[in-house]
Amino acid sequence: MSATGSVVLTEQRGAVRHIVLNRPEALNAISDAMVAGLTQAFRDANADEATRAIVFRGAGRAFCAGADLKARKIAGSEAAARARGQAIQDVTRAIVFGDVPVVGAIHGWAVGGGFEWALNCDFPIWAESAQGFFPEVSWGLFVTGGVSAILPNLIGLQKTKELLMLGERYGAAELHELGIAWRVAADDALLDEAEAVAERLAGLPVRAVRDMKRTLNRAAYGDVAEALEREVDAVARSYNDPETFERIAAFSDR
Repeated sequence: MSATGSVVLTEQRGAVRHIVLNRPEALNAISDAMVAGLTQAFRDANADEATRAIVFRGAGRAFCAGADLKARKIAGSEAAARARGQAIQDVTRAIVFGDVPVVGAIHGWAVGGGFEWALNCDFPIWAESAQGFFPEVSWGLFVTGGVSAILPNLIGLQKTKELLMLGERYGAAELHELGIAWRVAADDALLDEAEAVAERLAGLPVRAVRDMKRTLNRAAYGDVAEALEREVDAVARSYNDPETFERIAAFSDR
């Protein structure tokens, strides 16, 4: 594998590129370096005509445990908070609006931003034992991956409020019933299933596949661009809210 920064690895397997979150000791919790490396990895894959499909996965015991609150410092200004939110959203833009189809292999935990990235995938496949939830509101934070627009269209307003405001935890089977998980695979078969789907996509005419993804996602997610702007406004406010600071500081001191 090659590194776009040690916290993000890439590997080309024929026409399929694997993009791997690589902070297994922290359950792939999101750091600034990971965000930058991940954005670059997806941009590189989307620009490569030889890459016809992407498998997006995490190393170790989890896909992604969300923001690394123990390492994260509260932004010192609204501008800094806004810049951080926009950097995270660059990952969403590269996945959702990039041309290459993305197969997600989701195992262990998909929390917060990790859950957002799973939702951003074109074909999210969840391991049977995987779970996902959004803890942002409980910390006084806000979502950033366009999910404030994606989820209501996918599962309806009430279920979206349950997920985003109450932070309810869902297993893979429940997420499949809701339409969030495209497929559910046995834990030990997850990667094989993701690779099989990616290989199938890679075997199709590349221009037709890329055009289809671009057309469908722009039609389905036409309001995501506006939602991303609203989300980053809320992120900027939340990062500089005293209650948010207190909650994150208390967690970091555990």
